[in-house]
Amino acid sequence: MNRTLLSALTLAVAALSAGQALADEPVGLTRAQVMAELAAARASGDLVGNGETGQKLNELFPGRYAKTVAEPGKTRDEVVSELAQARRNGDLLANGETGLKLNEQFPALYPAQPVAASKTREQVRQELAEAKRTGDILASGESSLKLNELYPNRYPSKAKGQQRAASSDHAAMSSSRDVVASNQ
Repeated sequence: MNRTLLSALTLAVAALSAGQALADEPVGLTRAQVMAELAAARASGDLVGNGETGQKLNELFPGRYAKTVAEPGKTRDEVVSELAQARRNGDLLANGETGLKLNEQFPALYPAQPVAASKTREQVRQELAEAKRTGDILASGESSLKLNELYPNRYPSKAKGQQRAASSDHAAMSSSRDVVASNQ
Protein backbone atom coordinates (compact mmCIF):
# COMPACT_ATOMS: atom_id res chain seq x y z
CA MET A 1 0.00 0.00 0.00
CA ASN A 2 2.79 2.43 0.92
CA ARG A 3 4.72 1.54 -2.24
CA THR A 4 1.69 2.19 -4.42
CA LEU A 5 1.03 5.52 -2.75
CA LEU A 6 4.67 6.52 -3.09
CA SER A 7 4.71 5.53 -6.77
CA ALA A 8 1.52 7.48 -7.43
CA LEU A 9 2.91 10.59 -5.71
CA THR A 10 6.19 10.33 -7.65
CA LEU A 11 4.29 10.02 -10.91
CA ALA A 12 2.08 13.00 -10.08
CA VAL A 13 5.07 15.20 -9.22
CA ALA A 14 6.85 14.16 -12.42
CA ALA A 15 3.78 14.90 -14.53
CA LEU A 16 3.28 18.31 -12.94
CA SER A 17 6.93 19.31 -13.39
CA ALA A 18 6.91 18.16 -17.02
CA GLY A 19 3.79 20.19 -17.70
CA GLN A 20 5.37 23.23 -16.10
CA ALA A 21 8.50 22.83 -18.23
CA LEU A 22 6.43 22.66 -21.40
CA ALA A 23 4.41 25.71 -20.40
CA ASP A 24 7.57 27.84 -20.35
CA GLU A 25 8.33 27.18 -24.02
CA PRO A 26 7.17 29.80 -26.55
CA VAL A 27 4.18 28.90 -28.69
CA GLY A 28 4.41 29.12 -32.48
CA LEU A 29 0.97 30.48 -33.39
CA THR A 30 -1.71 32.09 -31.29
CA ARG A 31 -5.18 30.63 -31.10
CA ALA A 32 -6.54 33.52 -33.18
CA GLN A 33 -3.95 32.88 -35.93
CA VAL A 34 -4.82 29.19 -36.05
CA MET A 35 -8.55 29.96 -36.20
CA ALA A 36 -7.93 32.45 -39.06
CA GLU A 37 -5.89 29.86 -40.99
CA LEU A 38 -8.61 27.25 -40.46
CA ALA A 39 -11.31 29.64 -41.70
CA ALA A 40 -9.24 30.45 -44.80
CA ALA A 41 -8.63 26.74 -45.48
CA ARG A 42 -12.35 26.00 -45.13
CA ALA A 43 -13.24 28.84 -47.49
CA SER A 44 -10.74 27.73 -50.14
CA GLY A 45 -11.29 23.97 -49.68
CA ASP A 46 -7.68 23.31 -48.70
CA LEU A 47 -8.68 20.67 -46.12
CA VAL A 48 -8.18 16.98 -46.77
CA GLY A 49 -11.58 15.56 -47.67
CA ASN A 50 -10.75 11.91 -48.25
CA GLY A 51 -8.28 10.20 -45.96
CA GLU A 52 -7.67 7.32 -48.35
CA THR A 53 -6.66 9.33 -51.40
CA GLY A 54 -5.43 12.45 -49.62
CA GLN A 55 -7.38 14.71 -51.96
CA LYS A 56 -8.42 18.11 -50.73
CA LEU A 57 -12.04 19.24 -50.75
CA ASN A 58 -11.41 21.67 -53.60
CA GLU A 59 -10.09 18.76 -55.68
CA LEU A 60 -13.01 16.49 -54.82
CA PHE A 61 -15.70 19.14 -55.31
CA PRO A 62 -14.23 21.87 -57.55
CA GLY A 63 -17.64 23.47 -58.21
CA ARG A 64 -18.11 24.38 -54.53
CA TYR A 65 -14.97 26.50 -54.22
CA ALA A 66 -13.55 29.49 -56.04
CA LYS A 67 -10.86 28.62 -58.53
CA THR A 68 -7.35 29.60 -57.57
CA VAL A 69 -5.49 31.81 -59.99
CA ALA A 70 -2.73 29.87 -61.67
CA GLU A 71 0.65 31.50 -61.99
CA PRO A 72 1.72 32.17 -65.55
CA GLY A 73 3.64 29.20 -66.84
CA LYS A 74 6.10 28.67 -69.63
CA THR A 75 5.29 29.39 -73.24
CA ARG A 76 4.86 26.60 -75.74
CA ASP A 77 8.18 27.46 -77.37
CA GLU A 78 10.00 27.23 -74.01
CA VAL A 79 8.48 23.82 -73.30
CA VAL A 80 9.31 22.52 -76.79
CA SER A 81 12.92 23.71 -76.53
CA GLU A 82 13.30 22.11 -73.06
CA LEU A 83 11.92 18.83 -74.42
CA ALA A 84 14.33 18.91 -77.37
CA GLN A 85 17.25 19.56 -75.00
CA ALA A 86 16.14 16.67 -72.74
CA ARG A 87 15.94 14.36 -75.76
CA ARG A 88 19.45 15.34 -76.87
CA ASN A 89 20.89 14.78 -73.38
CA GLY A 90 18.83 11.67 -72.57
CA ASP A 91 17.22 13.31 -69.53
CA LEU A 92 13.91 11.51 -70.12
CA LEU A 93 12.74 8.49 -68.14
CA ALA A 94 13.57 5.22 -69.86
CA ASN A 95 10.63 3.37 -68.35
CA GLY A 96 8.46 3.58 -65.27
CA GLU A 97 9.81 0.44 -63.63
CA THR A 98 13.43 1.30 -62.98
CA GLY A 99 13.23 5.07 -62.71
CA LEU A 100 16.42 5.39 -64.76
CA LYS A 101 16.87 8.11 -67.33
CA LEU A 102 17.78 7.20 -70.89
CA ASN A 103 21.33 8.53 -70.46
CA GLU A 104 21.74 6.30 -67.39
CA GLN A 105 20.35 3.20 -69.07
CA PHE A 106 22.13 3.72 -72.41
CA PRO A 107 25.17 5.92 -71.64
CA ALA A 108 26.88 5.23 -74.98
CA LEU A 109 24.04 6.87 -76.93
CA TYR A 110 24.27 10.25 -75.21
CA PRO A 111 27.02 12.78 -74.54
CA ALA A 112 28.80 12.36 -71.23
CA GLN A 113 27.61 14.62 -68.45
CA PRO A 114 30.44 16.83 -67.18
CA VAL A 115 31.32 16.00 -63.61
CA ALA A 116 33.52 18.29 -61.59
CA ALA A 117 35.69 16.61 -58.99
CA SER A 118 34.93 18.19 -55.68
CA LYS A 119 37.60 16.44 -53.62
CA THR A 120 40.98 14.97 -54.34
CA ARG A 121 41.73 11.33 -53.75
CA GLU A 122 43.91 12.23 -50.79
CA GLN A 123 41.10 14.27 -49.19
CA VAL A 124 38.74 11.32 -49.54
CA ARG A 125 41.32 8.99 -47.99
CA GLN A 126 41.80 11.37 -45.05
CA GLU A 127 38.05 11.61 -44.51
CA LEU A 128 37.73 7.82 -44.61
CA ALA A 129 40.54 7.40 -42.08
CA GLU A 130 38.89 9.96 -39.78
CA ALA A 131 35.50 8.25 -40.16
CA LYS A 132 37.04 4.87 -39.31
CA ARG A 133 38.80 6.35 -36.28
CA THR A 134 35.64 8.01 -34.94
CA GLY A 135 33.21 5.26 -35.98
CA ASP A 136 31.30 7.60 -38.27
CA ILE A 137 30.51 4.76 -40.69
CA LEU A 138 27.21 2.94 -41.07
CA ALA A 139 27.12 -0.42 -39.32
CA SER A 140 26.14 -3.43 -41.35
CA GLY A 141 22.61 -4.68 -41.06
CA GLU A 142 19.25 -2.99 -41.07
CA SER A 143 19.70 -0.75 -38.05
CA SER A 144 20.93 2.30 -40.05
CA LEU A 145 23.05 3.23 -37.04
CA LYS A 146 26.63 4.36 -37.25
CA LEU A 147 29.32 2.32 -35.51
CA ASN A 148 29.87 5.04 -32.90
CA GLU A 149 26.14 4.98 -32.11
CA LEU A 150 26.02 1.20 -31.95
CA TYR A 151 29.24 0.84 -29.94
CA PRO A 152 29.80 4.18 -28.16
CA ASN A 153 32.55 2.85 -25.86
CA ARG A 154 34.77 1.76 -28.76
CA TYR A 155 35.13 5.20 -30.32
CA PRO A 156 36.14 8.57 -28.93
CA SER A 157 33.41 11.16 -28.70
CA LYS A 158 33.80 14.29 -30.80
CA ALA A 159 34.59 16.39 -27.74
CA LYS A 160 37.28 13.91 -26.67
CA GLY A 161 38.70 13.88 -30.18
CA GLN A 162 38.97 17.66 -30.19
CA GLN A 163 40.58 17.58 -26.74
CA ARG A 164 43.08 14.97 -27.92
CA ALA A 165 43.94 17.03 -30.98
CA ALA A 166 44.40 20.13 -28.82
CA SER A 167 46.54 18.25 -26.30
CA SER A 168 48.69 16.74 -29.06
CA ASP A 169 49.17 20.24 -30.54
CA HIS A 170 50.11 21.52 -27.10
CA ALA A 171 52.56 18.64 -26.60
CA ALA A 172 54.15 19.26 -30.00
CA MET A 173 54.56 22.95 -29.24
CA SER A 174 56.09 22.31 -25.80
CA SER A 175 58.50 19.72 -27.21
CA SER A 176 59.59 22.16 -29.92
CA ARG A 177 60.17 24.80 -27.22
CA ASP A 178 62.29 22.28 -25.30
CA VAL A 179 64.37 21.60 -28.41
CA VAL A 180 64.86 25.33 -29.03
CA ALA A 181 65.77 25.91 -25.37
CA SER A 182 68.32 23.06 -25.36
CA ASN A 183 69.95 24.42 -28.56
CA GLN A 184 70.52 27.82 -26.96
